[in-house]
Amino acid sequence: MTVLDTRPARRLPGGLSPGFLALELRRMLRNRRTMLFTLLIPTLFFTIFGLQSNFRTTTFGSGNVTAYVMVSMAVYGAMLATTSGGAMVAVERAHGWSRQLRLTPLRPAAYIATKMIVAMTLGLVSVTVVFVAGGFVGARLPAGAWAGCFALAWLGSLVFAAFGLFVGYLLPSENVMQIVGPVLAALAFGGGLFTPLHGWFATVSKVFPTNGIATLARLPFAGTSAASIVLALLNILVWTAVFAGGAALLFRRDTAR
Repeated sequence: MTVLDTRPARRLPGGLSPGFLALELRRMLRNRRTMLFTLLIPTLFFTIFGLQSNFRTTTFGSGNVTAYVMVSMAVYGAMLATTSGGAMVAVERAHGWSRQLRLTPLRPAAYIATKMIVAMTLGLVSVTVVFVAGGFVGARLPAGAWAGCFALAWLGSLVFAAFGLFVGYLLPSENVMQIVGPVLAALAFGGGLFTPLHGWFATVSKVFPTNGIATLARLPFAGTSAASIVLALLNILVWTAVFAGGAALLFRRDTAR
């Protein structure tokens, strides 16, 4: 005799579905192209830019220049990973997956939160790989700064998980990654992620979300003023709210058709 299970589906706080979250994580881990991109690109950039002969012996703050480049590349890798993870919704839109989800009890906010968790998991992998590589090739930081820079580089990339979702709903699937790549590179340069900025452009760069993340991620070993810390936190919070709110709005519009 078949017995129907009439118990309500188990939910996590915020209406998240553990089954849907597990499904999304498995899909991400099976995407070999995304995983290779996440693991190789930031590590390759770190080895190109961070291993110049005098970087390991040149001091920067309480660490060395190799550590400075490592943190910068970890932030960039987290940006790439979380944006790519979020932007995969463009492919789902093309296949009608997001419209099918509207037939389920899953709320838009829970769907957005699930996608951001998956994107942040991908970002965690990227930051970990870069930091492991840095530890092997001579990045020097105090013990507390290793943990602090790692956590801040990863958590700061939340803004780009939201950004990935936003552009994933804003752009068609065949164009999203071709546009996102150059945009991320421009944001990285404009926010002073790759090279220190000076003069009027250093002031303008504080508007870029990359500047807020870079400022906080370098804080444990480079230090900065209290005003800069507050401005960086405000930068990240505002941009995350803008992109997450825009993604939720576009999700409702997309699935209401």
